[in-house]
Amino acid sequence: MSARLDRRVAAVAEELLRRKKVVVPLDVLAGLGWLSGRSVQAWELGRKARLDTLAAVPAERLAEALVCLHSWAAGAGLNRSEVDYVAATRDRRALRFGGTAEVELAFRTQWTDPGLSAARLARVAQRQAKAPDLVVVQPEKHWHCAQCRETGEFHFLEDDLPLCLDCADMGHLVYLPAGDAALTRRARKASGLAAVVVRWSKSRKRFDRRGLLVEHAAREAAEEQCLADEEVRERRKARDRDRRAAQDVEFQAAFAVRIGELFPGLAADRAQAIAEHAGTRSSGRVGRSAAGRAFDEHAVTLAVVAAIRHEETDYDAMLMAGVPRATARERIRDDIDRVLTQWRLPS
Repeated sequence: MSARLDRRVAAVAEELLRRKKVVVPLDVLAGLGWLSGRSVQAWELGRKARLDTLAAVPAERLAEALVCLHSWAAGAGLNRSEVDYVAATRDRRALRFGGTAEVELAFRTQWTDPGLSAARLARVAQRQAKAPDLVVVQPEKHWHCAQCRETGEFHFLEDDLPLCLDCADMGHLVYLPAGDAALTRRARKASGLAAVVVRWSKSRKRFDRRGLLVEHAAREAAEEQCLADEEVRERRKARDRDRRAAQDVEFQAAFAVRIGELFPGLAADRAQAIAEHAGTRSSGRVGRSAAGRAFDEHAVTLAVVAAIRHEETDYDAMLMAGVPRATARERIRDDIDRVLTQWRLPS
């Protein structure tokens, strides 16, 4: 057993523990680059009897990495538990890793952070114990059912043979395309039987998720819930709009008061107009900046200067005539200073 492999296994395991709070041999071997996601998926679908035959290294090398992993976990004082792996098939058959009973047990052992709360530990355990989803393929090429010789839009692989949905006892399910996360989540939860629909991507060299097959009643119930939510969301949006509008009015009024304090020679209606312009929500103007919302003197002055530049000078006309912006600003500098001086004096 090499020290280099010890270090590699420890590095992968420590990163997994940091991100997921649980270390699983499959994730470690994938992190080492010895197992691909495609290989693991084929194994989970029941298309391959043993996982060790799909690895990029010999079975002896896998066993060596597991010994390193167990040694690291013992040294880290992690909690040990076992997980049952079942296939994404209708019979939920037990999945085999390969090798001896000792190696099988090593594959099924996982470690968790002892500092996890009881609730977090329960969520981790539930996630790890969850059986993989049933998977239905949306094929690109023409195909025939291995039992009835009919065809269709989807097929279910059983013992690596395609079955139509009727022969797979899924003919009563309806297709729910991906795209609406809330609808998908609710339909999946309400459906006693469901299957993930995938399609092979030539560009990505993998199966991409395209939607779900769920029971008709589950889809209808989920749609009703989402429609009810949509009405609630619209009412909430209307309340939020009213609240933001009220906040804007209050803010702009306070901003106008601050302008009046710094520039007492400026008419109140003009100060209000400057405040409304500078304080428009989502405008990106100085009034909506952090300094503007804090009524900082410099930020308020910048808002007033902007109003002078566009309304009291020939700045806009210069820009339309093609004068460079920096040059135009230099030409009107004295005019701006003059107006600022006037507005700083009490009327």
